[in-house]
Amino acid sequence: MPEIVTIGLFVLASLALTATPGPDMLLIATRSATQGRRAGLATYLGIATGAYCHALALALGLSQLFMAVPVAYDTVRYLGALYLAYLAWQAFTSSHQRLVGDGETNSYSSLSMYRQGLLTNVLNPKVALFFLALFPQFLDPQQGSVGIQVMVLATVLNVVGLLVNGVVIVIAARARSLIISNGHVQSCARYFTGVVFAGLATRLAFDEQR
Repeated sequence: MPEIVTIGLFVLASLALTATPGPDMLLIATRSATQGRRAGLATYLGIATGAYCHALALALGLSQLFMAVPVAYDTVRYLGALYLAYLAWQAFTSSHQRLVGDGETNSYSSLSMYRQGLLTNVLNPKVALFFLALFPQFLDPQQGSVGIQVMVLATVLNVVGLLVNGVVIVIAARARSLIISNGHVQSCARYFTGVVFAGLATRLAFDEQR
């Protein structure tokens, strides 16, 4: 179990990282603005689950595979880019998509948003390398199981991320009233969502820095 001082420092590091606009925040904001708070929260929960997956891979020593075997890194990177491109294609072609109010039940959509958040995170090897660079600085074998320490730090990161992105979800979701009431704005929002996914796909596919 990490020491309280270590956890406090990690909280500060997590706050600085999660408050910096990035692909995850952009994805959450887009889903919240176009599909409501429930979709934004489901997307975040998928991303948070993906973070646990990367933390578990780090604890088991699997993240080092991306450093040792470049083809493994590139394979996951291209799979992630293809999935994001697929989501972009869905957004561009689903002209029949109907935006629903936050008060309506739409469990399938929430499940889809969760799955998308999970897959976009898990299929991004840069997240694994980020964990590999950040977490070891806060680990101390003398404080017990390193694996447990990694999962505790991942939980801290996710809690801080929920607080930060919760604010993003609330703010972005307030734009829904304008989107729902205007068909033209709905179309623009749909195409904007496609552009976001296409941009993330391109960024992941062509950014080869490891």
